[in-house]
This record gives sequence, structure tokens and C-alpha cells, in this order.
Amino acid sequence: MSARGPLIVQSDHSLMLEVDHPDYAECRDFLVAFAELVKSPEFIHTYKISPLTLWNAAALNISLESIADGLRRFARYEVPTNVLFDLREWYSAYGKLILLQDAPGTLRLEVNDETILERLRHAPELQPFWLERRDHSLIVSADERGNVKQALVQIGYPVKDLCGYVQGAPLSIALRERTVEGRAFCLRDYQTDAVEAFYHSGRETGGNGVIVLPCGSGKTIIGLGAMAQVSSQTLIITTNNVSAHQWRDELLDKTSMSPDDIGEYTGLEKNIKPITITTYQMLTHRTSKTEPLANLRLFTQYNWGLIVYDEVHLLPAPVFRATSAIQARRRLGLTATLVREDGRQDDVFALIGPKRYDVPWKTLENRGYIAEAICTEYRLKLPPEEELLYAHAEKKDRFRIAAENSRKLALAEELISNHEDDHILVIGLFLTQVEHLAEGLGAPLITGKTRQSEREKLYDEFRKGQHPVLVVSKVANFAVDLPDANVLIQVSGTFGSRQEEAQRLGRILRPKRRPSFFYTLVSKGTDEQVFSTKRQLFLVEQGYQYHIRYYED
Repeated sequence: MSARGPLIVQSDHSLMLEVDHPDYAECRDFLVAFAELVKSPEFIHTYKISPLTLWNAAALNISLESIADGLRRFARYEVPTNVLFDLREWYSAYGKLILLQDAPGTLRLEVNDETILERLRHAPELQPFWLERRDHSLIVSADERGNVKQALVQIGYPVKDLCGYVQGAPLSIALRERTVEGRAFCLRDYQTDAVEAFYHSGRETGGNGVIVLPCGSGKTIIGLGAMAQVSSQTLIITTNNVSAHQWRDELLDKTSMSPDDIGEYTGLEKNIKPITITTYQMLTHRTSKTEPLANLRLFTQYNWGLIVYDEVHLLPAPVFRATSAIQARRRLGLTATLVREDGRQDDVFALIGPKRYDVPWKTLENRGYIAEAICTEYRLKLPPEEELLYAHAEKKDRFRIAAENSRKLALAEELISNHEDDHILVIGLFLTQVEHLAEGLGAPLITGKTRQSEREKLYDEFRKGQHPVLVVSKVANFAVDLPDANVLIQVSGTFGSRQEEAQRLGRILRPKRRPSFFYTLVSKGTDEQVFSTKRQLFLVEQGYQYHIRYYED
């Protein structure tokens, strides 16, 4: 314990970190491994420890002793005894329940604590799963592998799944030493580490889990590396058709796969090949609410050895349900942030697997693997007539009025004029707003209504510098490869979405010789400003600072 430490540990498992303390950055990097940032006002940041954050730390082999010692080292006052006790209890829960193969068609849940065993055996929500009790084990049908893991996590008992996997149909996949264009290619050191953390040399201790790395750091390359290790037929699920095409291009450019090996199952074409790329939207598509989700058969009717979930934090509920039935397949999740605004991180943990690898964004920035980013929030007043409209509006309408502040156009024009030689994205949530901005800025526009061929044409022209400014709706939040983009002006977003904020910053993080600039335009003193503060939480946790500026006429 240090009388001058930056951290106050409270008995409700919250942690208060003093921003101006000289040990702030070191303590922040320590906390991110096992706690979640929940508030970030100017001087004190508040973190929260939960069972899930500790289970992920345990899965990453971060020892309980190092967590407890770090808390004592950074704490300003003595760490409450109940906190250390609860940390030990939560942490030790990971590994107490081990799921193993039993006889054909059944699995064995080993429980090394007699009290926990009896508690689970008699829990009403779990009783339908148990076929019998045997010594220190409970027997469950192999078909319930995902459902029982999900149910156990929900009541506070994470399962270490060592049942192994079916190999799937074999497929020889090798990484090239040179790309199609002849450029030298190999995995970076952290990409190699991430692949090994997932695969574990083929042992049953690996083969499922999530890799968490910033946008622009090459998560797709890690996916290719995992595919080469597994060397089996693979299903890749991503966010949209543009991303599907990018996966296909990377496979052809950096692996031994040929066009005949790769199929796309999208709204544009429906080809099942040894490597098949589809979208979450396609898997959950149906013409009416009463129809079954027929496309989910992709999960079960083909002998995949690996399923890759790109942007895994976006998993829709039907895909969660389908994933519970395919636990015998290896599953790799890729994301920049495990944050889910619906709180279903537990389901990602149970059904995809624990966090297997994570590197702080600033670490990769310091090593030159992603761009330095300067984040600025501009606060501007509503015009008098819009201020009056906001004051008289229903609460549900206030956010949109604030987000569509008409003064944002003039500020966007001024920011663009300061970046004449840059590649600039202007992004917003509301269709009428981005249409108005595109017209006012004289820039091309991409929204959900833009045809796929037109989208790809505009993206390509932006890459080539034919359009220095591109206005986009939220369709550009994810998996759009625009390596030269170095300025992003965010005029509106989805309420307090932390993952959207991280994804949008990621659009400009491809490594460059100069900094990238991330501007957020917010209506001063409104609900939008409140939501903006919440949006920034994840990035503040990663070490980014938002400079606040006030814009006046």
C-alpha cells in the first residue's frame, strides 16, 4: 500500500483512479486486464470488477496473485478484505467445472467441489440437463454442450470445455511468403502469438475463444493464420458484403487458396465451397417473422472444422442460439472490443469462448502497428430556433434534435478546410442528416440504400484520392478497408455505444507516417453530450484522451 497511490479500491468492487497522478498510465494498463471502465469524468475514472472480467483474466493466465499484489501496490488506502475475498472466489470459479468427453453421445461435467456439485444438481434451471450423477460428475447429453455452458455461466459458474472438436473436412491451407503482387508477407509477432493463444497446438485447451485487437492491426490476418493451423473447411461470418469481398481478396492474396476454393453465401450469390463467407444478416434473413431461419442450416449441414466470427461483439440472438448447437466445431471470434450494449458478453464467453488474446491499443500505436490518433470533441450550441424545439420536445425526440444540429455543417466545412491534403470521412447516424451534409459539402454519399456496386466504386475512388471527402452512414462502421483515411468527422452516433465509437476510430488507424484526427461534433448541454461521454469510455480505457473544444459563431 502506498499513501500516494492513484487508486481507491471500494468495498462494492469499484475502483477510482486519479487521472492526474504520475502513476495513472501504469495503473490504467494494469486495470484493463481484469476490470471494466464505467465512468471517465475529467479527474477520476471509475472501474468495476465483475466475475466475467476475472474469468477472462484467468483464461489469459493472469494470476490472481499478480492482480491482488497490483491492487495493493497502487492502492492509496488498504484494500477492503471483502474485495480480496470475492476476487479469490470469482477467480477460482474458472476451472472448477470441467467438461469432458464421456461415452459416445454424452459428456461429463467434473466438479471438484462437493458443495457446488450439489448446488448444480438441484438448481431448477439446470435439472433438465442432467442425465445422471456419477462420483464427482454430472452426465449431460452431447447435444446440450452449448446450452449447459450458457446456463452455467448465467448463474455464475464458468465451464472449462476440454471435450475437443471434430476435425471437419480437411483442407490444406498455407500462408504465402509473398503476396500475389510479390510483396513479402509474414505474420507480425503479436499476430503469431494470437494464433497460438487460440489454437494451443491443436490441444483441447484451445480451439475456441476471442481475439481482441484494435481496428487496423490485422485481425483478418490472424483469421488466416488460424485457418492455416486448423487446415479444415471453414465458415466465415462477417458484417456485410463489402467485408465478405475483403475476406475473399485477402484469402486469394495471402494464402494458397484459389477462387474455386472460396464461395460467398450472400444476397448477391449463394455458393457453398470449402471456404464459405457469409454475413450475419444473411444467416438471420427471413421474409416473415413466422418463417424459420432457414439459412442457419449453414452451421450444421456442412462439415466445418472452423467457424470464424468477424466483429463477434455484433452476434445477433439467433446466431447465439445456433452457435449453442455447434460446440464441437472450433470457433474463433475477432473484435476490437468485447463491449456489448445489451450486456450479453456472458453469452460470447460461454458459446464462442473466453478472451484468448488482447493487446492495449496504445501498445500497438507505440510500436507503429497502428496510427497515432488525436481525438477532439467539439461542443457547439444549438441555433435559437432549434434550442426552442429541443426544450419543448418529448424526451425520446431530444437526442435526434441535438444530433442534427444544423451548425454542424459549418463546423465540418471548417475542419475539412484545415485538412486539404487528407482523406476525410464524415460519418453520421441519421439518413436525412448525412444527405444534407453530402449536399452541403459537395461530397459523394454512401448509405444503406447505395447499391453494392456503387459502394465499392466510391470506396475505390476514395482510396485513389479522386474524392478527398466521403460522407457515409453507419454502414461504414465496420470492416471497410480504407487504408489512407486519416481524418474522421463524426456528426452523430448511436446513443452511448462504446463499441461504435471504437469501430469508427478504427476506420483511420491504419499505420501512417503522420497522426490521424478523430473529431466528434456534439450539441452543448444536451442529451447528446451525455451520450458522447459514455461512448468514449472504452477508448479512454485504452489510453486515448479527448481534447474538448468549444465552437462559437
